[in-house]
Amino acid sequence: MNYSRVKSYAKINLALNITGKTSELHKIESIVGFVTLHDVILIKKIQSKKHIISFKGKFSKNISKKNTISKLLEFLEKEKLLTSHKFKIKVNKYIPSKSGLGGGSMNAANILKFLIKKNFINPSKAQLSLICKSIGSDVALGLNSTFTILKSNNQIKEFKNCKKFYVLIAKPSFGCSTKDIYSSVKKFTKPRFNKPSKKMFNFDYLKKLNNSLEVISLSKFPKLKNIKHFLEKSSNESFVRMTGSGSAIVAYFKSKKLCDDVKKKFSRTYKNCWCKVAKTI
Repeated sequence: MNYSRVKSYAKINLALNITGKTSELHKIESIVGFVTLHDVILIKKIQSKKHIISFKGKFSKNISKKNTISKLLEFLEKEKLLTSHKFKIKVNKYIPSKSGLGGGSMNAANILKFLIKKNFINPSKAQLSLICKSIGSDVALGLNSTFTILKSNNQIKEFKNCKKFYVLIAKPSFGCSTKDIYSSVKKFTKPRFNKPSKKMFNFDYLKKLNNSLEVISLSKFPKLKNIKHFLEKSSNESFVRMTGSGSAIVAYFKSKKLCDDVKKKFSRTYKNCWCKVAKTI
């Protein structure tokens, strides 16, 4: 059997609010998009007693043997949804880890989507929801790589044909621990996205919003604050926001030329900082 090739796109939080907390997790609402930056997953069915998972690429270091992909396959087997098939999976990592870009969760989401599409598994809606929750809180968002609003009650509303943005994603050499950042949350905000509409993806509307986790991450890591400040000063025609719990800072532009120009300035100043131009999809 030949390998199937799957693109696993990076997720960005265009805006994010913390609206409360359950006994286990924080409740969030978010305006979510996906960008052209992606990992490449090669997957094929094999004759073996166990699955074979490997990672390569610049951002493949320090990925645990217990990762989102292995957790997904173990859960599917435990639930007896995947009983007679084993897979060899190779992931070329282009999305940096601990960046707030959801690389690991999106890998699991796209493999799950592949297994369903190829009829290796056939979960019910309830089972699909349980699978996603068991692997990671944002896995469900990756089942359809499109503009999405996550409401505070955990419901998802998807939108097609929204206007696209160019983005400059900048990440320093360090990452942010999601657990550490969320553990420092002390304030909650009232839900603002419970009546989702397409206008929420307008550039001028998004410009007025924020990421509630940003103030925490920037206070813990002054370099992130400096990066954001530099990007904000580089153009009056953009807005800059951290994605997820960091450490990636994203600058949003209406034109590719402006995005490319700012990347050149940024790369000259922050030579040891990874950065990438991409476009929303």
